[in-house]
Amino acid sequence: MKDFITYSPAMLKTFKHCQKKFEYKYIMELNIPIDNSKIQQGKNIHALASYYLRKYNIEKLENALNKNEKILWNNLKNNNYFNFETIQSEYNITSKISEYRINGRLDALVRQGEKYYILDYKTGSIPKNAEQDYQTIIYLIIADKLIQKYESLNFVYIDLKNNTNKIIPFDNNIKKEYEIILKEEIQNIEKCIKHNIYKKNSQCKMCEYDKICNNQA
Repeated sequence: MKDFITYSPAMLKTFKHCQKKFEYKYIMELNIPIDNSKIQQGKNIHALASYYLRKYNIEKLENALNKNEKILWNNLKNNNYFNFETIQSEYNITSKISEYRINGRLDALVRQGEKYYILDYKTGSIPKNAEQDYQTIIYLIIADKLIQKYESLNFVYIDLKNNTNKIIPFDNNIKKEYEIILKEEIQNIEKCIKHNIYKKNSQCKMCEYDKICNNQA
């Protein structure tokens, strides 16, 4: 692993779920392919959305969608937030919190006047505790630094399967809370890296690294 770490939501989620999996994936950099058609479906919708927001001709791509993908795509196209003014789409963003670097990839950043919205399209499920999800936390903190001046800033999870929205507001009090959460978790990670000690989650039968863990047990 590189000496200089940039922390992403996926890294923090992995560490919280299982420190041992974090070690395999991000320290030892062992990548095990996962055969998952739902992941590919999500990639298709995200790519199509990006082309659409950039005003590309997507007619052929739309015709290539399967029945379920067309339903998801139409739900997104007709979503009110998706039709606001686009600032960025499929946008890699990086910033710092204290001495730590954090990054993510926004599905879209849109606005209506001086009201800004981070959009995240979900073809699967929205996080159960979305307000405390690391994706929510990191994206809002970075967007706040990026935009700087705004009337309001919100994170919007767009549930394409159920055609609903989950809106999470942001203000200075929430910002302070999020910064504390991030710093504490990153410090926990760096302690594990320093001492090379990673705890294993006992519920790991569905993990792609399960066989490796068992062989080393």
